[in-house]
Amino acid sequence: MSSNSYSAYLTPDPWLRIVVLTSGRLLLAAGLALILTLDLDAAIRAAGSLFWMAVGRFELRRLQHGFNFCKAVRMHSDGHVEVLNTHMEWQSCCLLSGSLLLRNLAWLRLQPASGPALAELFRGNARDSHDWRRLQVIWRHIGA
Repeated sequence: MSSNSYSAYLTPDPWLRIVVLTSGRLLLAAGLALILTLDLDAAIRAAGSLFWMAVGRFELRRLQHGFNFCKAVRMHSDGHVEVLNTHMEWQSCCLLSGSLLLRNLAWLRLQPASGPALAELFRGNARDSHDWRRLQVIWRHIGA
């Protein structure tokens, strides 16, 4: 296999997207409960709550927009990343800091050439998936 064609093709898992959005909503609610129980003036708690809700809503909408935009991710051996968008076109992306690859989970933060940044959670097993194994190998080379 030529090193030019060596790539990992990953498709998002709808259940992981539900987990990410649900945990985001639960953390938003927990933060709101914490702000409301602080021993501060009611006006400060109200302002803090409104700010927390606005920021949380913005972040959740940004995540949802990224989920709607991304149909698949392909990472090449040279570190080049592409995202298959809703128009079924491969769009070049930049891998952002904060991306993480573990043995069975990957959190990828990507910046498309046009549009806002997106984040996607993937899961896999190197024993069962050749693409997951390729991602592990490519990630080691990128990190080196």
